[in-house]
Amino acid sequence: MMRKKRRSSVEKLAGATTITKAKKSRSAGRLPKEVASEETNETVFVAFVKEAGVNLKHDGTSHEIAVDQVVFQKRIQQQVQKSPRYPAILKEFITALETYIENPDRFRSCLLPCIPQQSEGDISSVSSFQESLLRMLLGIEVLQTLIINTLLEKLPEFMLDGTVDGGLNIPRMIINQLKWLDRVVDTKELAVKLMELVSVAPVEVQRDIITSLPEILEDSQHNDTARELKYGITLLQENTQLTVPILDALSSLNLSSSLLTEVREAVMATLAAVQLEDLPVVVKFILHSVSASDASEVVSNLHKKLELEQCILPPVLQASQSSIKSKSAAGSTSTATPGSSQDSIMLILDCIKSAVRFQKTISEAWLKAIEAVDEVKNHKVLDLLLLFILHCTNANQSRRGAERVLKLKVRTGLIQEALLQKTFRDYSQVMRGYFPSILALAQSLLRSPDPCVVPFGGHMYRHSFTEFDSYCQQEVVGSLVTHVCSGVGGEVDVALELLCTLVMEKPSEMALYCVFVKGILDYMENLTPQQIRRLFHLLSRLAFGQQQQGSHIQDDMHIVIRKQLSSTVPKYKRIGIIGAVMIVGSMGASMPKGKQSQSGSLSQETLRQVTALLELVKSSSESSPEAAALYYDELANLIWSSALDPQVQEMIGMSVLDDFQDDFVVDLGPDIKGSFPLPACAMYNLEEESQGCIAINLLPLLAEDTQNKAEQQSQIGKQQKRVSPLCLSPFFRLLRLCEEKRHQGDLEEIGALLGCPLILTNMDVVDKVESLSKAEREFLCSLLFHTINWFREVVNGFCKQKETDIKMKVMTRLQNITFLQTLLERALAGSPGYIPPVSNFDGETTDGIGSGFGVPVNKTKKDGTGKKRKAPGKSAPEGVSQPEEVTEADETQQEQLEKDKEKEIRPGVSLTAYRPFFRELDMEVLSVLQCGLLSRSLLDSELNTKVREEVLLGPTELVFLLDDMLHKLEFSLTAAPAKRAPFLKVRADKTVGFSHLQQRSIKDIASYCVQLLPSLCTHLENCHNHFQTLLSENNGVVDGPSTDVEEHQIMSSGYQLLLQILNTTFSWSGFSQPGQRMLLKKALGVLAGRLKEGGPELTIEQLVNDSFEYLLNFRSTMPSLSTALSLSQLLSTLSEKGGKPGAYREQTASLARRFLSQSWVTASGERERGSKFNEALYTLLSIYLEHVDDVLKAVEEIAGEGITELINASKDESSASWPTLNRQTFLVFYKVLMAELEKAARRIPAGKMSDSSEAQSEKLLIWNLAVRDFHILVNLVKVFDSRPVLNVSLKFGRLFLESFLKLGMPLLDYSFKRHKEDVQSLLKTFQLSTRQLHHMCGHSKGPDYRAQIYIRPTNIWLNVP
Repeated sequence: MMRKKRRSSVEKLAGATTITKAKKSRSAGRLPKEVASEETNETVFVAFVKEAGVNLKHDGTSHEIAVDQVVFQKRIQQQVQKSPRYPAILKEFITALETYIENPDRFRSCLLPCIPQQSEGDISSVSSFQESLLRMLLGIEVLQTLIINTLLEKLPEFMLDGTVDGGLNIPRMIINQLKWLDRVVDTKELAVKLMELVSVAPVEVQRDIITSLPEILEDSQHNDTARELKYGITLLQENTQLTVPILDALSSLNLSSSLLTEVREAVMATLAAVQLEDLPVVVKFILHSVSASDASEVVSNLHKKLELEQCILPPVLQASQSSIKSKSAAGSTSTATPGSSQDSIMLILDCIKSAVRFQKTISEAWLKAIEAVDEVKNHKVLDLLLLFILHCTNANQSRRGAERVLKLKVRTGLIQEALLQKTFRDYSQVMRGYFPSILALAQSLLRSPDPCVVPFGGHMYRHSFTEFDSYCQQEVVGSLVTHVCSGVGGEVDVALELLCTLVMEKPSEMALYCVFVKGILDYMENLTPQQIRRLFHLLSRLAFGQQQQGSHIQDDMHIVIRKQLSSTVPKYKRIGIIGAVMIVGSMGASMPKGKQSQSGSLSQETLRQVTALLELVKSSSESSPEAAALYYDELANLIWSSALDPQVQEMIGMSVLDDFQDDFVVDLGPDIKGSFPLPACAMYNLEEESQGCIAINLLPLLAEDTQNKAEQQSQIGKQQKRVSPLCLSPFFRLLRLCEEKRHQGDLEEIGALLGCPLILTNMDVVDKVESLSKAEREFLCSLLFHTINWFREVVNGFCKQKETDIKMKVMTRLQNITFLQTLLERALAGSPGYIPPVSNFDGETTDGIGSGFGVPVNKTKKDGTGKKRKAPGKSAPEGVSQPEEVTEADETQQEQLEKDKEKEIRPGVSLTAYRPFFRELDMEVLSVLQCGLLSRSLLDSELNTKVREEVLLGPTELVFLLDDMLHKLEFSLTAAPAKRAPFLKVRADKTVGFSHLQQRSIKDIASYCVQLLPSLCTHLENCHNHFQTLLSENNGVVDGPSTDVEEHQIMSSGYQLLLQILNTTFSWSGFSQPGQRMLLKKALGVLAGRLKEGGPELTIEQLVNDSFEYLLNFRSTMPSLSTALSLSQLLSTLSEKGGKPGAYREQTASLARRFLSQSWVTASGERERGSKFNEALYTLLSIYLEHVDDVLKAVEEIAGEGITELINASKDESSASWPTLNRQTFLVFYKVLMAELEKAARRIPAGKMSDSSEAQSEKLLIWNLAVRDFHILVNLVKVFDSRPVLNVSLKFGRLFLESFLKLGMPLLDYSFKRHKEDVQSLLKTFQLSTRQLHHMCGHSKGPDYRAQIYIRPTNIWLNVP
């Protein structure tokens, strides 16, 4: 009854509140201030407060309290409740309070914290901190609701006042009274009234109220309040000033998960309208409100909508904005300066970093969001910054994930250098905070074995050095120096190239760290000559360049050079020669036009230093022909690649011309005097007047050099200048380049060297090589090597000349080279153990190089395969199931062939192994390919007259040039992964013979190849027409009576080389880079234009389609399976260049099927066979099965039909439907079928419990076909029971069994109830196969049997329960 009565009294009092308000509003205007103050002395409010222990102040200062606030509240409550007028006294108390606080000063005093009253008696009875009077009254429950109403009604009076004198904000002080109350009596009503105030209050008051809501309301009202705020969020697109308060409040409210999701979606929808300075709070709220279940979805949406690019102005606008703001006295606050925008972005990233660090699912979600982007244009700056954050925090092992995603995106071309450049340029201040991660990622990319990602690591290094401070620059240089000293070839090359780039772009900054770079000089033993060249290039540019920023290391450089030049070790002398020439290039470089002196040349002191250094190098290398030749080559490279001062150029050119004439050129007389190992005579003269002309004194010099070597071995201490034929070709190269520079490409002064004869011996001696002594045979081989190298260097020099007679002489020299190579093959066959003279002098020392070049002559006679160019020591093909019988048949054919063509089957030696001993052909020599192809018929009909006028290229010379071009492209365009050198193991230097090519950029090489594409297509069409004519003349067969075997072989080689060159060119990974798309389009345009004329508006996809059709036309004239394979690989490569590679799968598979269904015979009528044929067949069959629509049906067709036909055929016959399938190639087919079947099984989707009946039935059907194919293949071992077949069966049988148990068995479990009969049938078939595998494992045991490595793993899977 008491509770009920009290509740009704309060309700009555609350109902009378409106009357009180009316009275107050009427009396407020009438009562003067003095009268009001007199009346308050007698009010209930004043009396109760004073009696409770508070001394009221009326001047706006804080009230004094004499007791503790808890005591005060207890006294007030007792006075109110014990009053005889209770509950009416509540109304009187509130009315008196309202009257009292009508005075602003009194109201302010009530809002201010009370001051403890200082008394002499008991000071410690009052706490040092006390709440305000109104705050203490709010702690009394019976008064709380009424006082809250009074305060909220009072608040609108001060909304527009802002901050008054004394720095007090009255609205904020009123709101602060409501915070952190011990208990709110009517929290629902309070929430409603606060939200009503928010709807009408100014922005400042709104911000204060919203921010205080979590501290005012109880948890029961949080959801309702959040719903109200959610509606306010939708207004943020128009007014974003309340973004931070609302999100702060929402972050502190205890919300249900569903409501939190709704609020987050509302916030996400307004993300684009949020101001930059408020964006960190928005991002923080979104990420901190994420649960594990919806993290991926939320982060993905945030990734799509968060656009940092719109937050940063371009650098030009930033500069202009900064200048405007510096000039103006007061800038606009709405526009963020570049610095403030960078700060805001840093705060955003800090919020992301905090979420990543403390929530495991966030880091995974960010990685998935970045990984899901599948277009270049959709990648943003944020992606790179996020990867740096994930790498920096390493939360949940995110560092490894960040590296993986970055490498994947760079490899696929989705994250490109343009995005990285934009990030460094516009966000340098932000990126600086993640420099350790940037450096670590750059190191990882540069050390990657994948060549596609290495350049991106270089770009990270370069931009870090360019954009960051000196500390970062020092770290970048130190890291690059570490890369150089690592000894890994690709890593060293990229690091040196980056250092050279930085020296070119930032010479003054790099000069500060040249001491670090100089430290690499201590690790030069691990560097290749090309890397040493780059190292000295950048050091000499710093120390001796025109600005000489690093001049303090000049003395150290001179000391190193002199020390290396004085060494007797060839390796160190080579380093000294390379370094000295690089220093000459920097010191003697021509100055820019604006900085030249009046004479336009170097100073006399610099010229004297250059001359002295050149003389030092020349004198140091005179005693060693290899060192002198290297000096000539390095000086020639310097002249070719650098712009030397004219005075230095003239000095070098004049001395070279005189020295060459003195050393190597003689006047040709009627008789050649002297005693030589072989009779001397002048050979290969192209001049019309043979009398009185000059000649290259090769044979006498070689004889003298051989004699000098013998004398020096007996007199080791004696060293003197030697004129060696080793220096002939390098010296001529230097002479030719000097003449080109001096006369702007005109070689008239040395034109006689192109056609002048050489003093050699009669080449008929090659036919009698067996009758010569060992010394004479080796002398003949050396003479042939020097002659070929001279002709190669002459072709290098004169191939760019435009005169017709010079072109004809160049063509003749190419014919001389090809003819001499055939002679050299025969001479080398008769000289086992011979080591050729060195021709590339910047490689490692030749000690031990020739040990691998001794060719045992007799091995070729034991092969019994009848193959003319088979490599010695090769055994019969692996797939021969009946080796004895086949060998006997081949030996019979071989004997007959040897009788018919004894001369042609001389035990020849392939010159491929001797490639490092030939001089390198320049890229310009390939311009000869632009000449037409000379055919035998044209020669016969025109009697050589018109042929000579048109300068046509012969087939042999075409193959020679194409072979050289292919090797160049494979070296430069085919990227090989970087590998560390194995411990204590010397590997062959694969860069020997490509030193000139290495000095060109890969982009230039690819561009030059694209320029030659029209000529290559012309030669391709000529080869096609040749074989088409041959087939028509022989009624569709290759081995007709009119077929010339030698010509057929040469044209086949040219055909295949052309297709391989095109495939290597289009396989270049650089075409996927944005800057090379136009070059790819140009290359495709050449092929497409041969088919039909097309405009420049064609897309790449259209060009790929036209190019594919053009190349498809060549399928009818493939002379061999290897050529057919090259065409198939080329078409497969082209199909990947378009956007829809799947559109060409059917055509590629059909073409491969056509080639596999064709019987391949040689020009002599024999069926193609051998290891190379088997390798080509293996690859072609793999291409067919990879591109066919249904692999399992294709495997069943070959295994079920083709092999069955082979089993029923006689011993020497092939399958009727697959002519390439015979007993010799069965192993190839079997290996490919088993491998592709196992791959197809791994690609079958795993069964799930939730799969529908149709999905289960479809997967069962696929597994049924796979198991049937497997059963057929495994049982073939019963028929073809050779050991290689057994090995293949066990190897791939285990893999198929593993896939079936992991992927197929769960499907059978799920499907057994619905598809009982199908499952039982499948298991029965599979059981038969496993029984066969058990049988093979049980009967294949033996101590020396190779199948042992497969038996144990297979048994393990067979015994899985």
